[in-house]
Amino acid sequence: MIYIILIISILSLFWYKYKNVFTITIMLNLKINRTQTISMVKRQFNTIFPFLKLEFFRQEPIAGIGNAKNKMIITDVKLKEIQVINKDGIISFEMNTTVSDLENNFSTEFGLYVQVFRKSGKIWLETTATDNWTLEQQNEEGKSLEQHLKIEPENPNDHDIY
Repeated sequence: MIYIILIISILSLFWYKYKNVFTITIMLNLKINRTQTISMVKRQFNTIFPFLKLEFFRQEPIAGIGNAKNKMIITDVKLKEIQVINKDGIISFEMNTTVSDLENNFSTEFGLYVQVFRKSGKIWLETTATDNWTLEQQNEEGKSLEQHLKIEPENPNDHDIY
């Protein structure tokens, strides 16, 4: 036990002294399984980024414009029912992955058309104008707005009915 405390102390001192020299990259993974529902993937993503959410669409979005709301999938269907490329796997990304890169990975790897939305006050904004931002930047922007406006957390699975 003393050895563990000693090792942790040494690592802490080392980290404190050299933290600006080293960069730690953490790979994040979203499990994609054909038997999962949309809400399961959304929950995985929203656990990592509480001020962002994924929405699934029936067709590929137009670059820089996004997708029409009537193409959004609002029912909780299984991925196999909407996948163009029917396979299981993992989408790996980092905090500094751009929104457009993540959306493209869903499309090219699994044939799933997603858009990232950012919380802005009490509404969710499609991030098409800021798709070049990283996921971390988007999430921090949403967090900043919530702290500024002091808004209660909202359920990311809430949808307007069209």
